[in-house]
Amino acid sequence: MKMSLYSKKVGIFSAGVVILAACGLSSGGAAAADFYAGKTLNLIVSVQEGGGTDTTARIVGRHMATTLPGSPSIIVKNMPGAGHLRATNYMYSQAPRDGSTFALIWPSYVMHQIADGRSSKYDAAKFNYIGSSGASNSTIFVWHTTGVKTLEDAMKKEVLMGGTGAGSDTVLYPTLLNRTLHTRFKLVTGYKGAGAIDLAVQRGEVEGRGGSAYSTLVAKHSDWLKSNKIHVLVQIGEKAEPGFENVPMLTSFAKDAKTREIFQIFSYGVALGRPFLAPPNIPAERLADLRKSFMAAVKKPALIAEFKKARLDIEPMTGERLTELVARMVNASDEVQSGVKALVARKKKKK
Repeated sequence: MKMSLYSKKVGIFSAGVVILAACGLSSGGAAAADFYAGKTLNLIVSVQEGGGTDTTARIVGRHMATTLPGSPSIIVKNMPGAGHLRATNYMYSQAPRDGSTFALIWPSYVMHQIADGRSSKYDAAKFNYIGSSGASNSTIFVWHTTGVKTLEDAMKKEVLMGGTGAGSDTVLYPTLLNRTLHTRFKLVTGYKGAGAIDLAVQRGEVEGRGGSAYSTLVAKHSDWLKSNKIHVLVQIGEKAEPGFENVPMLTSFAKDAKTREIFQIFSYGVALGRPFLAPPNIPAERLADLRKSFMAAVKKPALIAEFKKARLDIEPMTGERLTELVARMVNASDEVQSGVKALVARKKKKK
């Protein structure tokens, strides 16, 4: 039987696919392996070394190096500064857009875009989201010597709170509560990171801080919790942190529907967890590679064991879900966004 030229070509192509499959590679997988093999990828982290976020990045990066095609090397580079905005702006406008650089950035940059934006050189919705290792509720805590045990107490007594920069939760949350609930948190900013603030709390330079995830407190300061060296005044998230149901939720303090909607935006921000992202406009196949590798890495028993040893929670979220949450935040109604801006935007200095 004669075979047409078209049929011959199809037969040859099909055989090629079978050969690739026999080698354990699809044509797309082969291209990905070619891209990543021998490469060194950069994983940017928006915090200084140490702490839960940095530890998360290092564990995930180490395991993604084994799940990415071609088994590239992954180097973690810490880029703290300006309340996570230094790393955010870098990823948006300067990082290579070929899939060789991705980041773990504390998600306050989304809220900062809505609330202020004057130092924002990015659109959070345009990042390519890879996945999140999980969310842990954010908190505001004070040292035990302050005499402040509840949020109501903080409405009556001034408390010095350490902060990093304008885009950080260390600044956003105390400011939000000052302007909605009339707490008396006084910010002392300029610290290089959460670890530096925690040391300042212990030394008595400041009396507390906002923006600490429960998972970080448990991992790094379990002794503070066990010995009641700190009082956690409020938690921010979509639902109460398991084991800390006695600490009131931010939304429970809302006095009207509009304030509740604004508080809910902050809760969405916390639900982002620890998001891994790539710059805008990277090739679609590279984003698919990173997403697939991330989800494979966070399901590995070895990674889960490392998280458990480090006392870090893991509840993976897909890049697609992250994209939806960010869109929900940045596309909130004008009324809600205006309310957020009025509450937490930096006040202009008087001339």
